[in-house]
Amino acid sequence: MYGRRVSKSDMRVEAYGSVDELTAALGLARAFAEDGQLREQILEVQKELITVMGELATPADDLDRYAAGGFKITNSEMTDRLTTAITELEKDESLHPKDWVIPGKAKMSAALDLARTAARRAERAVVRCQAGDDKLNPEIVRYLNRLSDWCWILARWTEKGSSNSEGHRAV
Repeated sequence: MYGRRVSKSDMRVEAYGSVDELTAALGLARAFAEDGQLREQILEVQKELITVMGELATPADDLDRYAAGGFKITNSEMTDRLTTAITELEKDESLHPKDWVIPGKAKMSAALDLARTAARRAERAVVRCQAGDDKLNPEIVRYLNRLSDWCWILARWTEKGSSNSEGHRAV
């Protein structure tokens, strides 16, 4: 942001590049989603990831300028919304398999499992940035962690199938 140039090997570039991959993986899931409400929920998360990427692309020295420009900052409300959705979905004990999950049961759940792994990779990249003495918003790691959990439980929910036809809201 703001015309600063950095190396392609910069840890921040790796971090926001990983978030970009996550956004694309969620785009694949959204394209497979047959339920309009689910498509909207995924789109909402994709928009939040734009917030995360923008913040990651902004050096700490420019964050005040970034916020003053009207750009959003990753916040606990974003994370708490995902946590609430996860908690609601986890009430259905049938979504907790007794064995390891092998992705691919359905296109939608496979796309969500791909997004889940991308979220974990992005989370690790942001943690590496923090370890490299970058002053990053700790809410970013918390958000990405909860997002991967949301993708996992949502994948199980879409595999179940019957919940979709009953009109349950995933988020």
